[in-house]
Parts: sequence; structure tokens; C-alpha cells
Amino acid sequence: MEKTSKDIATNRKAYHDYHVLESYEAGLVLTGTEVKALREGRANLKDSHARIKSGELFLYNMHIGLYSHGGYANHDPLRARKLLLKKKEITRLIGKVEERGNTLVPLKLYFKDGKAKVELALVKGKKLYDKREDIKRRDAAREMDREFRDRRVRTKY
Repeated sequence: MEKTSKDIATNRKAYHDYHVLESYEAGLVLTGTEVKALREGRANLKDSHARIKSGELFLYNMHIGLYSHGGYANHDPLRARKLLLKKKEITRLIGKVEERGNTLVPLKLYFKDGKAKVELALVKGKKLYDKREDIKRRDAAREMDREFRDRRVRTKY
């Protein structure tokens, strides 16, 4: 039996701003209109983060747009949403988040077997020179790929 997953939103800025140390898959506690809005693709993970509050994990600033047919039953787009992880994982994260510079950031929001899941990552902030180094590395790899492609084209004909 194959498990299917459908991506809803990704946080590409997180890979630019942070070093990803570990990642976890967490469930979300959502209302009905939030799930329907997610199925319409109305989600944004930019500037969202997770915090541990009294032994529970919550996701803040994740924007889920209003459901088109919601009417009076619609939800608050920026409300704090509870994340579902095992107790052992949460206690492990408490120790890691208390270290200086570590944060919990969502990387991806997706459906897995009909349930909304979020890929949560323990990250450490990048310095400006780290970002520049990544850009240099990416440009060098792109240049090498271009050179190899040009050589292949020249040798074919």
C-alpha cells in the first residue's frame, strides 16, 4: 500500500535563511473550513514559526486563507494552530530550542493519506557570509552544468 502525499505549500525562504539541523513530521489540529481552504491551496508558510508553550507545540503566523464557500463559519487566517508530535519528541525539542540560535520553522505543508501534515525543522540562523557562500556554490554548480552541456552538444555534431 503506497502512501500518497500532495504538497500544499513550501517555505523556500527557510532554506535561504537557516541551516536545517533536523526535521520532523507533525500533524495539525485544524477546523473544517481550514482543511477545505488547504485543499484549495490557500496556505502561506512565509514568516511562520513554532513555539513550545506549556508542554505543547504551536505554529504561529501560518496564513490559511478563507474558504471560498465558508460564510459565517470561516476561520481566523492567522490563528495559532496546535501541532501533534509524540511527547518524547516534544521534550527532545524543548532542550534543543533552548540552545542559543535554534528555532522551529515549518518547511512544507502537505496532505498525507488525507490528513494535513507539516514538515517541521529545527534550524539555526545563517550569517550573511554563509548566504553569500551558498550563492557562490550554486552559481559555480550552474556554470559547470552549463559547460558540460555545451561540451556534449559540441561533441555530438
